[in-house]
Amino acid sequence: MDKLLIEGGQRLMGEVAVSGAKNAALPILCASLLSAEPVTFTNVPQLKDVSTLLALLAQMGVKAERDGGTVTLDASGLTNAVAPYEMVKTMRASILVLGPLAARCGQASVSLPGGCAIGARPVDQHIKGLQAMGATVGIEHGYVHVSGSRLKGARLVTDMVTVTGTENLMMAACLADGETVIENAACEPEVVDLADCLCAMGAKIAGAGSDVIRVQGVSRLHGARHRIMPDRIETGTYLCAAAVTGGQVRLTGTQPSSLDAVIGKLSVAGCAVRCEADSIHIEAPKKLTAVSLRTAPYPAFPTDMQAQFMALNCVASGAATIRETIFENRFMHAVELQRLGADIHIDGNTAMVRGVDSLQGATVMATDLRASAGLVIAGLVAEGATTIERIYHLDRGYECLDEKLIALGAKVRRVK
Repeated sequence: MDKLLIEGGQRLMGEVAVSGAKNAALPILCASLLSAEPVTFTNVPQLKDVSTLLALLAQMGVKAERDGGTVTLDASGLTNAVAPYEMVKTMRASILVLGPLAARCGQASVSLPGGCAIGARPVDQHIKGLQAMGATVGIEHGYVHVSGSRLKGARLVTDMVTVTGTENLMMAACLADGETVIENAACEPEVVDLADCLCAMGAKIAGAGSDVIRVQGVSRLHGARHRIMPDRIETGTYLCAAAVTGGQVRLTGTQPSSLDAVIGKLSVAGCAVRCEADSIHIEAPKKLTAVSLRTAPYPAFPTDMQAQFMALNCVASGAATIRETIFENRFMHAVELQRLGADIHIDGNTAMVRGVDSLQGATVMATDLRASAGLVIAGLVAEGATTIERIYHLDRGYECLDEKLIALGAKVRRVK
C-alpha cells in the first residue's frame, strides 16, 4: 500500500483549485438510476469512491463514459438491481442506490455497506421511510431486500438527522405516487445540490436546505446536465493546512457560503480570512489560538472537519475542548497525533487538546478518511519527517492531495 512522506516546516503559499464534492457526487451519480435517459455530470472528482460507485453502476447495466471530470451515465439498460457485498464493502455511500432502485424497478437487493470505521451508521431510517412509502423491506444474509409496486407518497419523520437517509428517501419520492414530506431532513449543501440535480431531471422538490422537504412524485425523470458543487471539506482541509504552517493560500472554485462555521473558527484562531464569490484567501498568524468546538448537523460545525481542527489545536496557544456528537468512534486519530507529540486527553466523546511548542515527525497510521487529513496537517508542521501509512483512505476523498500540497510548497512524496 502507498505511504505519504512529509518533511515538515514548510510554509504553504500560493493558489490551488478546489475539486468537486465527493459527498455531493456520490448521491448525484446514483440519481442516474432514476432515468432511462442519459445524464451528464461535470466537476466530478477523480476519487477512489467515485470509481467504485461507477463500477457498481456498471454491473447493474448502466453505461458510463468518463472524460476527466465529466461523466455521462445511461441507465436505459438497467438490468440488475443488486449491489453485491464485494463492491460495496469499502464504501458507505453504496446504500444510496437503494432508494432509486426501489422507485424505478420496484425491487432492490443492496448489501449492508462498509466504509470508515468511525462508528455505527445504521440504515434503519432508510428502511423505515421506504416501508412508510409502501415497500416491503427485509434484511437477510447481510442484504437489504426491497420489493413492491410503485411507491406511495407519505409523511416521513426521521428519528435523527441523517444525510444519506434524507438523500435516499428524496430520490425514492421523485417517482412515487403523490406527495412525500420528509421532516427532520438534513440541511447540508450536498442535499441541496442533489435536489437541484433532480429538479433539472424533472423532479418537483421544494424545501431542500431546510428541515422539511416536499417532493411531488412524477411518472418519469428525463436526462439533464448538472455541475457538482465544490467540496467544502476539501476547502476546509486546505484552510487548516495553511493555518498550521503560518501560510497564505487562496482557494479558487469553492463555495464560501457553505463554510460559515469553519471560517468562523479559523477567525477565532487568529487567521485573516477573506471571502469572494467563489474563492477564499487565508493569511495565518505567527501563532494560532486554540479554538473549542462541538460538531453537529449543518449549519453547525461539521464532523468531517473535527480531525483537521484537532491537528490545528495541537500547535496552538492555550487549550481547547472538542466535543464529537455525530459519531461515537471518531477520535482514533488522537492516538496517532500523540505519537507526534500532541497533548490530547480523551474522555468519552470529548477531547481536551493543549497546544505544544512543536510536534515531532514519526510514523503514523491513517484510520479513516478525515483522520488521514488531520495527520497530513500535523505532518506539515511537525519537525522532521512524518510517514503516513494506509493512505488509501485519503485517495477515497481527496483528489490529487499530494500534488496540490506540493504546488503550495509542501515537501510531500508518495511512496508506492
